[in-house]
Amino acid sequence: MGDLHDLETPALLLERGKTQANARRLGATLAGRGVTLRPHVKTAKNAEVVHMAFEGGHGPITVSTLAEAEHFFANGFTDILYAVGLAPVKLPHIESLVREGCALKVILDSPQAAQILTDYCSAHEVRIPALVEIDTDDHRAGVRPDDPVLVEIGRRLESPMGSLLAGVMTHAGNSYTSTSVAEMAEWAERERSLTVRAATQLRAAGLRVDTVSVGSTPTALFGRSFEGVTEVRAGVYFFFDLVMVGLSVCATEEISISVLASVIGHQPAKGWLITDGGWMALSRDRGTAKQAVDQGYGQVCDTRGRPIEDLVVMDANQEHGIVARRSGEPLDVTRFPVGTRLRILPIHACATAAQHSRYHVVDGGDQVIGDWPRVNGW
Repeated sequence: MGDLHDLETPALLLERGKTQANARRLGATLAGRGVTLRPHVKTAKNAEVVHMAFEGGHGPITVSTLAEAEHFFANGFTDILYAVGLAPVKLPHIESLVREGCALKVILDSPQAAQILTDYCSAHEVRIPALVEIDTDDHRAGVRPDDPVLVEIGRRLESPMGSLLAGVMTHAGNSYTSTSVAEMAEWAERERSLTVRAATQLRAAGLRVDTVSVGSTPTALFGRSFEGVTEVRAGVYFFFDLVMVGLSVCATEEISISVLASVIGHQPAKGWLITDGGWMALSRDRGTAKQAVDQGYGQVCDTRGRPIEDLVVMDANQEHGIVARRSGEPLDVTRFPVGTRLRILPIHACATAAQHSRYHVVDGGDQVIGDWPRVNGW
């Protein structure tokens, strides 16, 4: 496929061996725990990557866009959870996937959305199952497990096509604010217990709940118990990133994607390197800013992915990255002539990968061994 040094920059690199090891790590963590792994593909957005979670095969997945659902269904993934609140305008698209044979489920968190889904399914004689999103951490969307509206939502999902209620789900996004492994374990238990409580509330009202779905990468990896849970979702674990390093979820050397950039200039008096890796290549995500170690817009490495001292992308414009020492100490810029290649580790893997249309696949060396497209858009 060519040499790493021949790639035009900026370019998104994927280390195949590291990605495979990361996928196996979560699989091994959940093995024997009585739960199904339903990877979230919003990070990878590529079938070759997600196959790694199933040792080259297929399995249940989670998507964040219908474009992802289309791509993965075309690649043999038939059991799909569309884990973003239901927008009615998307129902015809969802219906078409269901009629083609995709076992697609949606999520919602209000009586209004439940009624819209039920009315649509009745009018079009189609069955689109739904999970009720549960708020377990005051992070984003969802209904509280003890809110009486939960049972109302369940009842609104009764339709001539049969009950559309498939279960309950949550995402403990506030686990990303943890400061220790113990705290991540606490978030995992909160996520589990409150989602199980919601399922119990619905069952007590005479409603059938088959699926109890939880997940985030920190809670999936550090949950102490999954009692009452049927499936676990996670996505960033395929690649990891500097936010995960800051949370002690992974080590820096386990991060498996990076952006290859070129030095295009210097500001010697300021100790700056200027690269062609700006925020259009790295994203604007500053997720480590509130962590103990602020990694700016990304940690700077050599072409083998080894961190270079304390260099970070300390600022970024649209197509320019400004590299300097994190400490502000002087940098001998002559060590990095114009044309020098650098690899930038991502702050947030999902956001960085989203800036690119494909992965240039490497495996510990300088040879590009694959070119894997990503599915972007909605």
